[in-house]
Amino acid sequence: MSLRSRLVGSARRAGFALPCAAALAWPLLGAGCGAGEGDGGSPGAPACPEAASVDVTVENARGALAGTLEVPAGCGPFPAVVIIPGSGPTDRDGNQTAAGLLTDSYRLLAEGLRDRGIASIRYDKAGIGASVSAAPRAEQELRFEMGADDAALWVEKLRGDGRFATVTVVGHSEGSLLGMLVAARTDIDGHVSIAGAGRPIGDVLREQLASALQQDEALLEAANGIIDKLELGQPVDDVPASLLSAFRPSVQPYVISWMKYDPAAEIQAVDAPVLIMQGTTDIQVKVEDAELLARARADAELVLVEGMSHTLKAATLSAASQNAAYSDPSLPVVPRVLEAIEAFIRAE
Repeated sequence: MSLRSRLVGSARRAGFALPCAAALAWPLLGAGCGAGEGDGGSPGAPACPEAASVDVTVENARGALAGTLEVPAGCGPFPAVVIIPGSGPTDRDGNQTAAGLLTDSYRLLAEGLRDRGIASIRYDKAGIGASVSAAPRAEQELRFEMGADDAALWVEKLRGDGRFATVTVVGHSEGSLLGMLVAARTDIDGHVSIAGAGRPIGDVLREQLASALQQDEALLEAANGIIDKLELGQPVDDVPASLLSAFRPSVQPYVISWMKYDPAAEIQAVDAPVLIMQGTTDIQVKVEDAELLARARADAELVLVEGMSHTLKAATLSAASQNAAYSDPSLPVVPRVLEAIEAFIRAE
């Protein structure tokens, strides 16, 4: 179904008439759409709104999740996306301030899509920023599925707003797999995976630790033993001090809950069109991961973005260039990302 047909159908289902035909003329949303008499429109007709950035909230079972809604200029209805963040204590803009991760990648992505006529919600993860109250009271209560539950709430918020015609999830890194789980919880019009792993997290951890601990065979053996037990759902009490950041007892229930999912299997169950994007200079996720996902989902569109790092910024493989991509928020998102998402959404 074309986007135009979806927009018209959505408007009718929502019980309102489209403000004007020009609202469907991409990409010039709202061009000539009921502007005031001095702007050449019909006298007395309401002007199309300007672009807006608005704080929004939803409630999960524990508290309030806080985010930012970007709405394009024009009359709408607009296609919309939910940006699902990656792992760790990530805020709505894509930053982990305490860890020195300062990219503004999600803010730049949202604003770039807004300028292309696509609305979005990005949000602070539960326990982070203005979403502190939405997290479990103890780390050991956290489960991987909670991230999918939270993202599904944002999808439903957009679904209930008559300004938005379609809702696509855009999952980055860990958010790629979460987006697949969202599709099982609520209706989505599309799934975009950016830098998503194509293997279970246990396999990814083994590979990462093999590189990080190649000079310490005993510690690597201990780490692999911990992973083996967690994959079987068995907690590990005796964790070497140098591995506590990844495998401390309080985080193990979360890791165990994550390990049961195979992204290559989950992507097959998504009942919506799929776009898979991967940067060629991503030092966290390999091109091979994207290819695994694409092989598992034969009808998916695969876009390899030359020279894109894990943070959606242009970078070479040099340490200095990668460091800049992770720490310089002034660097723009690679334009190809915006182009590919827009083209995918328009074709849905």
